[in-house]
Amino acid sequence: MRGRRVLTVALTALLSLPAFAATPRSGASGAADSSPKAPAAKGATARKDQTKALLQFQQDLASVLALRTEAEPLLGAALLARPLANPPAVLSYHALLERATRNADAGPAVTWALLADCEQKGDACPNPEALATLQKQAPDNAAVWLLKLGVDDHEGKRSEARADLTRAANAKIYDDYLGSSLKALANSVSQLPPPADTFNPLQGSGAAGVQMVLVFGLASAQPMPGFPVVAKFCEDNKADAGVTGDCLKLAKVLEWGSSPLGRSLGLHLRETLSTDTSEQDAAKASRLNLIWQMQRFAQLNIQAQGDKATAQKLLALARSGGSEMSVILASLRAYGMPSEAPAGWEPSKVEQ
Repeated sequence: MRGRRVLTVALTALLSLPAFAATPRSGASGAADSSPKAPAAKGATARKDQTKALLQFQQDLASVLALRTEAEPLLGAALLARPLANPPAVLSYHALLERATRNADAGPAVTWALLADCEQKGDACPNPEALATLQKQAPDNAAVWLLKLGVDDHEGKRSEARADLTRAANAKIYDDYLGSSLKALANSVSQLPPPADTFNPLQGSGAAGVQMVLVFGLASAQPMPGFPVVAKFCEDNKADAGVTGDCLKLAKVLEWGSSPLGRSLGLHLRETLSTDTSEQDAAKASRLNLIWQMQRFAQLNIQAQGDKATAQKLLALARSGGSEMSVILASLRAYGMPSEAPAGWEPSKVEQ
């Protein structure tokens, strides 16, 4: 899908962690295989087995949640089932979301998930019906119009893309509903305990770590606007005072939006398009703070893989609702981490 988050599916994130590296052990005979290839082969086998177990766990969770009738658990079930290769028809992403839309409590968050219910081939993504519905459901959400801008720009509809920019600039909010997905998943993964074969017993966070990676990994696979397309549109048309004005208005909406990536784009637009030096400097400082916040949150995610209490805390914050950005900031506050970077700090690497 154009403009969606890279599919960092939960199992990929989980199985890439160092805790899954094989450690040579003595077998029943007490002799360890000293061949250099043996640890790698054992590690590959372990990863394959854990992948299979995790996917089966996701299907089991989706099966339990599919018995519910409310929109949120059905959304959670759909997100859990989406990576499955050949799920039963009743557990397909399409079937679960279609059921969710029938509920009175179904809102834009469910419709947003439907954007990914499309055939990747044939240029059919995002789902055009879902995008059209969102324009009616959430006309004051800049995320909807930025997504449409990406579609219109891709199809060479310049005047429509220009109109989309104006609608986005005049919107009241920016929300790509990732917070809703986090909440749905965080409430869903607790319905069944993760089997022992879905995690490494030597990994300190155990079952809570599996749940946390499922929640944050699967939620990150949700659709989102193509921010590079928006940035390029503003840059290519900066000689047009009307476009620049709308891009700067949009920047303010994005800066207070739900997404750290959206906030980053807003700050970038202010830094590059504003003619006020003080505005440029303020945007640059805010972008540095945003990078600091994201690196600290990444640090907490790494910490959570070896610490059950941290994993449980991050899950609890995801269940509380709010936006992706509010969950990130609440996590930093919970662990006494400042939201502003120290003087002289440079984002050269993620400290561990």
